[in-house]
Amino acid sequence: MLAAMAAIIFANVALRYLTDQSIEWAEEVARHLMIWLTFLGAGPVLRYGGHIAVENLQDGLPHAAAVALRGVIALLLLGFFGFMIWYGWLYMLRAQYQTTAATQISFAYVYAAMPVGGVLLVVHWLLIVRDYLRARVFASDAHFDANASASL
Repeated sequence: MLAAMAAIIFANVALRYLTDQSIEWAEEVARHLMIWLTFLGAGPVLRYGGHIAVENLQDGLPHAAAVALRGVIALLLLGFFGFMIWYGWLYMLRAQYQTTAATQISFAYVYAAMPVGGVLLVVHWLLIVRDYLRARVFASDAHFDANASASL
C-alpha cells in the first residue's frame, strides 16, 4: 500500500509539472490507502512492540503489582479494540450510501478499515498478551538484544 501511494503521488506530481495536468483521483486514492495502511499496520506494530509506551510506573512497582497493572492495561486495550470494531462497523453502515468525490466508491469501503483493523488488533494482541502480562516481552526486545550484543 505504501508503494502504491508513493507511485500514485509521484506520478501525479510528475504529470502536474510536466504536462500541467494531474490525476483527478490520485490524492483521494492515496488518502484511502493511508487509512487502510494505518489500521492494518497497527496490529503488527502492536505485536512487535513498536507503539510508544510509558513504562515508568510499571518499572517502579513490585513484580506482582506490575503484572496486575499490565492486566488492567490488557483489558483496557481489549475494550478499546472492541470499541473500534463496534463503532467502526456502525460508522461504516451509516456511510455506505455516500460516495467518494473522485472515484465514486462507497465510503463503506474506506471506513471498513476501522473494524477490520480492530479485529486484527485483537488477534495480534491475543497472540502476545500472555508474554506481555508475565514479563512485558515483545518481539522488538529480541531484535534490540541482538543489536546490543552485536555492538559489544
